[in-house]
Amino acid sequence: MSDSIITRYENVKHRINQACLNAKRAPESVHLLAVSKTKPIEDIKQLAEHGQVAFGENYLQEALSKIEVLPNLEWHFIGPIQSNKTKPIAENFQWVHSVDRLKIAQRLSMQRPEALPPLNILLEINISEAPSKAGFTPKELLEIAPQIAQLPNLQLRGLMAIPQPAASLEEQRKPFTEMHQLLSKLQDSLPNQNLDTLSMGMSGDLEAAIYEGASIVRIGTDIFGARDYSQK
Repeated sequence: MSDSIITRYENVKHRINQACLNAKRAPESVHLLAVSKTKPIEDIKQLAEHGQVAFGENYLQEALSKIEVLPNLEWHFIGPIQSNKTKPIAENFQWVHSVDRLKIAQRLSMQRPEALPPLNILLEINISEAPSKAGFTPKELLEIAPQIAQLPNLQLRGLMAIPQPAASLEEQRKPFTEMHQLLSKLQDSLPNQNLDTLSMGMSGDLEAAIYEGASIVRIGTDIFGARDYSQK
């Protein structure tokens, strides 16, 4: 089993490099986030030993048990955030991708320990404006981001999105294009912020995301295999 995880991991890295080549981008401009939710600590250890540093988790209790075992990795929280979960997230993660309300950002700022570096945060955008999806609309983002950028103990780094699935590369690229344009607008409105991150693209659409400027791609299934959600 260990060989297959490493083989899949290398295949994903090859896909990223190839997409960067096709998009005329430097491969080091795209960071791979291995989405390890529901996966055993042994799988994470194997990838860490193979050089993978950043891991993404959706479920807080599961994530905290993994962080306790492997505290020196870079941990990204990428799941929905309830208000009563912000304190342990603020205390244990280096990145949060799924900030979708001003209140959540305020709580993370207040609860981030002063002894730790600022918490890197991304604002989740409902780029497809689907009623079922969380996140700011593009219009809300430009109104609220300046308030979030002023919060202490946080470093606003950019945006994250999970667009509606699309079959063709052309259709996949459209919402990612909009995300790139939105980040540019945000950079113009907040010139003193280090807004350098677009977290977008997963196993099925990483190429489209890289063509449109993704700096973090979040890959789970194509590295770890299909998930067993009964193990959550």
